[in-house]
Amino acid sequence: MLLDRELCYVALNAAYEAVTMRRRDELLGRNLFEMFPNEGEGGRRLRQSLELVLETGDTDTLAYIPYDIPRPAELGGGMDKRYWTAVHTPIFGSDGQVSHIMQNTVDVTEMVNIRQAASLPFRSGETQLLERAREAEQQHRALLAESTDFRRLFQLAPGFIAVFSGEDHLCTFANDACLRLLGDRNLVGRTVLEVVPESGEQGFVALMDKVYRTGEPFHGEEMRFVLQPLNGGEPKEMFLDFSYDAIRDHDGAITGVFVQGMDRTQAVKTQKRQQLLLAELNHRVKNTLAAVQSIVSQTLRSAKGQDQARMDIEARLAALSKAHNVLSLQEWTSADLREVIRQELSVHDRGRVSISGPSLGLTPKASIAVAMLIHELATNAVKYGSLSTEEGRIDLEWSRTKNGQLTLKWRETGGPTVREPDRKGFGTRLIEGIVRGELRGVYEPDYAADGFSCTVVLDENELTDDNE
Repeated sequence: MLLDRELCYVALNAAYEAVTMRRRDELLGRNLFEMFPNEGEGGRRLRQSLELVLETGDTDTLAYIPYDIPRPAELGGGMDKRYWTAVHTPIFGSDGQVSHIMQNTVDVTEMVNIRQAASLPFRSGETQLLERAREAEQQHRALLAESTDFRRLFQLAPGFIAVFSGEDHLCTFANDACLRLLGDRNLVGRTVLEVVPESGEQGFVALMDKVYRTGEPFHGEEMRFVLQPLNGGEPKEMFLDFSYDAIRDHDGAITGVFVQGMDRTQAVKTQKRQQLLLAELNHRVKNTLAAVQSIVSQTLRSAKGQDQARMDIEARLAALSKAHNVLSLQEWTSADLREVIRQELSVHDRGRVSISGPSLGLTPKASIAVAMLIHELATNAVKYGSLSTEEGRIDLEWSRTKNGQLTLKWRETGGPTVREPDRKGFGTRLIEGIVRGELRGVYEPDYAADGFSCTVVLDENELTDDNE
């Protein structure tokens, strides 16, 4: 008889009708265990065998199984005590999955009765045959249990494992890690090129062909593989450590290829990222040392005394350090404009400083430049402007325009009367150098009598794209 995946009858022959005492029209479309229920050991073993075939795609044999069947009412009703042997063979569909199970069963009840009677020595050959069948099944079950344990270990192994048979590389086994790696593609029962055509385009099938042809193993490390998702999304880049090994039969002939390996994608990307960060760090250190050298030499040149020079140098280096701290938290990839400004103004009374504006991710170069700009403006405010008095304050706001510009407006109020200086000090020259040189922007100071203010206009591309 033939069952579908729900264990419902699809077809049966006349012999099956006779042995079960049921007509074809009674069984077709009905569930096996609905027609022949059995809550005992026989029912458990039969269901286990059928489920094993569906799960593994392998044939399973029950050499001896007690299974009572109901007697039709017209034959007196009740239960018939029966003993059977059965072979369950998988039938595969076009998708490579088990679609049906064929059962070839033999009623061995008479042989069991003979054994139990033990009074007919001339039938001892059949009794011995039955005993051997039972012993064979016990051995089969023991081997099956051991095989199932090994299969479970392979199935749950952290590395990917697959077995391919024949020169077309038909997959007969793929563990969970392998299926996850391939995006849960249905691999078993199909060739590798059917399921993963990109493996042929990228040379992996050619390597498998060589192993199948020559028997020489292949070992690859950090091999790049690009998988095209089934839903048509972005290609997925992977880096794999794996090996191909030939599978041989008892005569030494190659029958397939065994594949095992590990997904090293995360480790490889982490290593590459560390290399990039190290190169970036080396570059930043050189830039920082150059900036320190410039700050020290220019400050010493314009300072009025050693004490003043020391204080100015320490303050400017502290501003540089704060910008570095913000960048370090982001692994030197980006710093937020608001956080850079907040850090530089944090040493001043919060009640006298107001900042307002949208977030914007700055490159490392722009972060340091903006930090130094804000520091110099605040330093001038402390020395000569609004923060040099008890009532003065600073209002800083910035906004982004539709044409890709960032405008910062610095406004001081409540300080002493302002007049435009006769000469430019180092702080002013540094501000102009930062805006026009480092950030390639526009700096517009306004020395109104009631308070200094300035407007800085920057191109967002200079802030968010690292053009160094």
